Amino acid sequence: MKQEEAKKRIEELRNLSEYYAKKYYDDDSPEISDFEYDMLMLELRNLEKEYPEFLSKESLTQKVGGHVKKGFKEVIHEVPLQSLQDVFNFDELVEFDKRIKKQAEEYGKETTYVVETKIDGLSASLKYENGILVQGATRGNGLVGEDVTENLKTVKTIPHKLKESINITVRGEVFISKKDFEKMNEERSLNEEPLFANARNAAAGSLRQLDSNITATRPLDIYIFNVQKIEGKEFNSHYEELCFLEDLGFNVNPVKIPCNTVEEVITAINKIGEDRGDLSFGIDGAVVKVDNLSLREDLGSTAKVPRWAIAYKYPPEKKETILKDIVCQVGRTGVITPMAILEPVSVAGSTISKTTLHNEDFIKEKELKIGDTVIIQKAGDVIPEIVEVKKDRRTGKEKEFEMPKVCPVCGAEAVREEGEAAIRCTGIECPAKLLRNIIHFVSKEGIDIDGLGENLVEQFIEKGLIENIADIYKLTLEDIASLKKNGTKFATNLVNAIEDSKNRPFYKLITALGIRHIGTKSAKTIAKHFKTIENLMQAEVEEIAELEDVGQIMAISIYEFFKQDQTIDLINKLQDAGVNMEEEIEQGADERFKGFTFVLTGSLENYTREQAGEIIEKLGGKVSSSVSKKTSYVLAGEEAGSKLTKAQELGVTILSETEFIEMVK
Repeated sequence: MKQEEAKKRIEELRNLSEYYAKKYYDDDSPEISDFEYDMLMLELRNLEKEYPEFLSKESLTQKVGGHVKKGFKEVIHEVPLQSLQDVFNFDELVEFDKRIKKQAEEYGKETTYVVETKIDGLSASLKYENGILVQGATRGNGLVGEDVTENLKTVKTIPHKLKESINITVRGEVFISKKDFEKMNEERSLNEEPLFANARNAAAGSLRQLDSNITATRPLDIYIFNVQKIEGKEFNSHYEELCFLEDLGFNVNPVKIPCNTVEEVITAINKIGEDRGDLSFGIDGAVVKVDNLSLREDLGSTAKVPRWAIAYKYPPEKKETILKDIVCQVGRTGVITPMAILEPVSVAGSTISKTTLHNEDFIKEKELKIGDTVIIQKAGDVIPEIVEVKKDRRTGKEKEFEMPKVCPVCGAEAVREEGEAAIRCTGIECPAKLLRNIIHFVSKEGIDIDGLGENLVEQFIEKGLIENIADIYKLTLEDIASLKKNGTKFATNLVNAIEDSKNRPFYKLITALGIRHIGTKSAKTIAKHFKTIENLMQAEVEEIAELEDVGQIMAISIYEFFKQDQTIDLINKLQDAGVNMEEEIEQGADERFKGFTFVLTGSLENYTREQAGEIIEKLGGKVSSSVSKKTSYVLAGEEAGSKLTKAQELGVTILSETEFIEMVK
């Protein structure tokens, strides 16, 4: 390669590495696999070695990737949290050993190693004073990290108090186990949420939440693997340190293999590679560390990596198998997902017999056919995926696959709306959607049944007491009380709450039905115009689309929803139960705000903004979310923001809460 070409390629690789590192470290949203990123960095490192005149301290080969996320305080690491140099074959490992031995001989010291698993997670430091946890931080760029103390305190395996009163800072890897990660993604798939790309990014995203209550709901774990700083104690070896950390009460990396020679190191790495499928946590390599701590001091570090350690990276394992069939499963929100049924094959230590095919577009993009020979691998050593189709193996007996036109669970129409990749079941009584539909129906935004939460709904369904939404109104005092010890009072309250919900305003029922694209605002408009459920069910698309806050797509969604047999059946059941299905007509209604548009901003003392909005609408006014020249009033509470500023710029009348109360009286 010519010098000019090398310079151009180095610049390209640096730009790419910066972009992908940002997606990985800062956004927790990787766009390429770890292996692809490693190969990119390897090419960059080799080119910089061959053309040292183009080497720059700004290159990611010379510094640690990652930045402090906005919203977190910065923590300056007393001892840098460095990265590791990667190697991809044993020849490079032998070269590492030769270099270490040569330098060790100069210092008159022996060379031994400890081999550990390279856990696929997020590096963090924990600082203890007098044995009490006082600070936790992410690695960040190695020198400056993010203060995530409160988040780390939610990790059950991190001790808040050590068994000794000691000043110590340790480093560990925060991760999510394979089992917990699969469970998280299964739940996200059923709830129609984006899947986590891999366990590492799920852990990183969970730890770097600005709200520690969210972190507390995530199944984070940690393994400690290093003493960064300690007062009052000295150690001779790294292995001795690890044993001491265990005695203190830390959860230490369970795989730590002492090795006397590079041959033993290679054997240990191969053994970890063979066993990695049986590990409860994901790994992306093995770490080789010099055990002698005084030799580590002599060897020192570069700006980015220690010279006394190296990481061996395992290549992703790929296997060939047969796509035996494609079946569809229905998620809680009605999304129909195609699943590949595979000839069972062992990949990265576990047997794979099925994997998701995501959606119709994925199948077409890969040109998959039932009976194809396919190549699968595990993304991040966890998620199995089809990466290639061996078209040259086709015999002509392979079959094309088509997504179903009806739901495979309930038989209702399955539709794919314009601009979406997902195909959905439209049936409101579909058993696959039952839990999600009921939770939405009883929510505050819906029919608002206080005390009827997700756990209780799940129990009713499991016991067979609820098979559709209308069965809520068949629940008896005895049914509810049977779920709780001494639950008579609770049952009485819930029965009363269920009875009260029958008299909710008509728009609450429309919202509760969960019609696609229809929220509270449009439901109010619809209820006000059509007055009764009968009128709404008989309305044509054109009439619905003419309403303010209701467009063509929403109108079609409403029309098709009320033409389904399942919807008609549910409405009849709810009518029989006595649920209100018409707009209350007030005699001599007060419409003093008719023709006026209000915008609400800031915190109010006497109302929530929702309550104030309901008052305005009850008095004939309209509530808007944005300020414009057509806005009549801006009701401004404490800490009002940009909406208040815009109102001042446009000369819109601004109301205090006191003035609003006077207007309402």
